[in-house]
Amino acid sequence: MPVKEKSVKADKRFTGGCLENLREEIAAAGGNEVLALGYLDEEGLVARIRVTARGTDREVLALITDEGESPDVFIHNHPSGFLTPSDNDLAISGRAAEGGIGAFIVDNPVEEVYVVAEPVRRRKARALDPDKLCASLREGGEIAARLVSFEPRESQLGMMRLVVRGFNESAVVLCEAGTGVGKSFAYLLPALSFALDNDERIVISTATITLQQQLFDKDIPLVRAALGPAGKKIKTALIKGRGNYLCLRRLDDALKEPILDEGEIAELHRIASWAEASATGSRSELPFLPQEGIWPRVSSEADLCMGMRCPWRERCFVLSLRREAADARILVVNHHLLFADLAARREGAGYDSTVVLPPYTRIILDEAHSVEGAATAFFSNEFSRLSVLRQLGRLYRRKQARRAGLLLKIPGMGRNEEKLDQLVESIDGIRGIADELDQAALALCGEEGAFRLSPAREARSLAFPLAALRKGIGHLANLIRDLLERVPADDREDPAVWETGAVLRRLERTGAVCSAFEEYRERPGEVMWLERRGGKGRDSWAAFTATPIEVATRLKESLFGPGKTVICCSATLTVAGSFDYWELRCGLRLPDSRPPLRGVFPSPFPYSSSVLLGVPCDAPPPEDPGYQGFVNRTVTDLILSSGGSALVLFTSYQSLRDAYGAAAPALSKAGIRCLKQGDDDRSRLLADFLKDTGSVLFATDSFWEGVDAPGDTLRLVILARLPFRTPNDPVFEARREYLEQGGGNAFMDLSLPEAVMKFKQGFGRLMRRSSDHGVVAVLDSRLLKKRYGQFFLRSLPETRTSFGESADLIAAAERFLFS
Repeated sequence: MPVKEKSVKADKRFTGGCLENLREEIAAAGGNEVLALGYLDEEGLVARIRVTARGTDREVLALITDEGESPDVFIHNHPSGFLTPSDNDLAISGRAAEGGIGAFIVDNPVEEVYVVAEPVRRRKARALDPDKLCASLREGGEIAARLVSFEPRESQLGMMRLVVRGFNESAVVLCEAGTGVGKSFAYLLPALSFALDNDERIVISTATITLQQQLFDKDIPLVRAALGPAGKKIKTALIKGRGNYLCLRRLDDALKEPILDEGEIAELHRIASWAEASATGSRSELPFLPQEGIWPRVSSEADLCMGMRCPWRERCFVLSLRREAADARILVVNHHLLFADLAARREGAGYDSTVVLPPYTRIILDEAHSVEGAATAFFSNEFSRLSVLRQLGRLYRRKQARRAGLLLKIPGMGRNEEKLDQLVESIDGIRGIADELDQAALALCGEEGAFRLSPAREARSLAFPLAALRKGIGHLANLIRDLLERVPADDREDPAVWETGAVLRRLERTGAVCSAFEEYRERPGEVMWLERRGGKGRDSWAAFTATPIEVATRLKESLFGPGKTVICCSATLTVAGSFDYWELRCGLRLPDSRPPLRGVFPSPFPYSSSVLLGVPCDAPPPEDPGYQGFVNRTVTDLILSSGGSALVLFTSYQSLRDAYGAAAPALSKAGIRCLKQGDDDRSRLLADFLKDTGSVLFATDSFWEGVDAPGDTLRLVILARLPFRTPNDPVFEARREYLEQGGGNAFMDLSLPEAVMKFKQGFGRLMRRSSDHGVVAVLDSRLLKKRYGQFFLRSLPETRTSFGESADLIAAAERFLFS
């Protein structure tokens, strides 16, 4: 019988989940020895492990890697069942014990544990003092004194107390903070204080680069200053996706390529001149806007990075940023970058090493209402004719008698014209197939602009070109692999060889999406859909996208499960005062989820005296043939009554075009400038709107949020109709069906709450400062006539109202604005 002297029961030293994890690792190693690094929870139990080595039935390599958070205990098993430590065990344990790290030996079933050396318990996190922090945001406080127009806000202090609990209790926190609460300071002050007191890294994630910049350039420096001399010790880093940074190697390669376009080479030289003086290599600092296609040729990409092999490594902008991030305790990122990091950790990279970001366990998600959408976008896979042509162009392109591309730079290729001809023939064949597939997809998209593959709507016209594209990519991949295998060993670190391999992997991912479309019946957890992009006519193309139907499980396992503290805040997280919808969609209602702390913190703005909510009761229902004509007339009359300074939001571009076409002549005659989404890019359109305080902006979708136009710039917001998603939206349609198959009510559980949250975003465009004053008109009588209208109304702050006929509403709006 094995000797188990001085051993204790394993459940006295490990959590239940960790025991199962260790058993699985030992079983996966065939019962041989494994070495794991263990991490203690607050109770002193090993709560998680990271296996670093697997050996034989008698020994295992003592591979101790410190890639982030240092371990609390070394753990390995003795397959024999005899747990007495060997001389090597004692020597290794002794060295570890000098650093406070313990050592355990377990049997293969992980039922017994021999404690060779006790781990030294980590210092318990220093709790934040909510009263002390709140004092900074009261009259005369450190932060209040630094704000030009400070107003004490009880909602802000209430939110900060809840955020403090989130840090002190290592909890998930949900905060809905109305416009004007000042949520940034309510989470920044606790976050920076906790990072300072406990030397922990905290990630702050936003939905937009604009908010990232505001936090990093304005809000965080103010909070650091408020914390006094100690605040200056808190290092911070702003991190954008790699594609925002210049890759010097790729720029050098592009400059060395044969000249096919004089304009392109001139812009590349301008970028090179700028790079000589740039400290960050960030595209946002580039003093000019490169023509389309230039920046993607020279930007940093993870799968194109040569890492340690790169000849430009010493000057690498991304590597420099990573060094900054490793030293920083506050990282400001965007949701896409955060999900890239979390996905890699969930898929096996672990939570203790640097992946996309350095390791962390505490996260703040600002603009958290967009988390499901951001996760859906990240976990989707797509390709288009343009993306295929872009990758093929990286391999080989020609213009008249001149040619360029990676294939021409592969060592030895210049002497093998026959092989090159084979590759070019294959590339040209794929280009032709991609064009054919694109035309078939655009025909399916039709007037609706989208198409979903389903048993009820099969797409036989796609079958042949999809299979042909997949096979064509496979054939090209075989040719390229054969070519790369013939490259001499001394040349395999050549950048052209490296990047060709990366382009090949990208093309193969396109082939994988083709396979997903072909096998859509066997993939019940995904929706395969097409979307027309780039407008209509010759400039349009089709995107092929495979999207997960639900992301709740991924969010629970990668975000809410591993994170000690996860703070989620937004102006719109509730529906009629309840967080149920957001929690369900984001995985907080799945089994074994941590119950969150919740708080709703109303806006301090005087909505009851400063906002008129108007709904014309004589508006025809949206499905009525006369509805659009009513919208056209009422939009025109309302804007004339306000004298401009209006934002008109639609749920479809067709409705926007009709209303704009009807209103613009009368408004222009009255001296009111009309702007329309689609006439310029979003940022320039917004800049024009903000500059011309009397102008009117007609917009849809993305403009329902993120528009900040205080003062006289915006006195009238018109919501043409309630923002229910169109039933033919492919992902939305699939999610409705998924809910119904599970016994749910698709309207009450999905359509209605999603529309309410977007409605709140649209309503929130009006009041951006406490002194703002204006009208929100909703031209959809369902708000009054349908029972579900109360869900929308109960989700808004108290306002003045005008619920009469449209003529009465127009008169009431004019009186409210000018009396």
